[in-house]
Amino acid sequence: MATDTENVSERDASFQLRGGSFTLMVLKLTGPASEAFFVKLGDKIRQAPNFFRNAPLVLDLDGMPGNELVDFADLKARLREHGLIALAVQGGIHRHQEAALRAGLPLVPAAGRAIKLDPGATAATAPQSAGRPPPPPAARPAPDAVGRPAMVINEPVRSGRQIYAPGGDLVVTAMVSAGAELLADGHIHVYGALRGRALAGLAGDTSARIFCLSLEAEMVSISGLYRVNEDIPPAIVKKPAQIYLKDGYLSIDPFSDRFSGNS
Repeated sequence: MATDTENVSERDASFQLRGGSFTLMVLKLTGPASEAFFVKLGDKIRQAPNFFRNAPLVLDLDGMPGNELVDFADLKARLREHGLIALAVQGGIHRHQEAALRAGLPLVPAAGRAIKLDPGATAATAPQSAGRPPPPPAARPAPDAVGRPAMVINEPVRSGRQIYAPGGDLVVTAMVSAGAELLADGHIHVYGALRGRALAGLAGDTSARIFCLSLEAEMVSISGLYRVNEDIPPAIVKKPAQIYLKDGYLSIDPFSDRFSGNS
C-alpha cells in the first residue's frame, strides 16, 4: 500500500519537468579547427555584439568532413571567449556525435525554429557587401494561402513576450516592444512599430514575408536567414518596409510614402 509520502501531489513537488520550445541559433561547422573559422566568426559577432552576447547555440555537424578530428571541449571554450554558449549538436556522423557527447554536448534533432549562423555566409545577412552569392536555400512548397489560418493580436506586444502562429500568419495591430518576439510559419504583419524580433517562415516557407509600418527591429528572419538591426540600411529604419527572400538573400525594401501618410 502506498504511503502518504509516496502520494505527494505534483504541486507539492520540488520540481516539475515540462516540454518547451525555444528559438536558438544554429552554428554550421565546416572547419572549426582552422583559425580562419574564428576570424570570420569574430567579424560576424562584431556586426552586432549585443545580439550575440551570451547567445545559446546548437552546433550543426552536417557540413564537417568525416575525417576531421574535433576537440569539442576546446571548441566550447573558444566559443565562450566570443560570448557564445554551445548547448548541443545536431546532425553529423556517429564519430563526431560521440565526441560531442563526451564533451557534454547532447544530440538534438534538427528543428525548423532556428536562426542559422554560418560564419562563412556573410552574404546571406548583408548582401550589400557580398561577393559571390551563396546558393539559395532549398525551397519547400508554400502552404495554401487560401486555407492558411491567421492569428490576430490586437494589443501591444510587450518586452519578454513571445507569440507563435503555427501553420499560419501572425497579424499584430499594435506596436511590438524591444525584447518581444514574433514567430510564424507564414507571414508576419505588424501595423505599428516593430522593435523586437520577427521570424517568419519558421517551417521552411521561403515565400513568407514580414511587413511593418515602422521597421526598428532587433532582428528579422525569413526561413532561417536573418539580419540584425546593425545590418538594416539606415534609410529604411523607422519607415514602412517589407522583408522577403530573393535569390537566397534576405531583402528589405521600403514601401511607398503613401503607407506612412506622407502623400
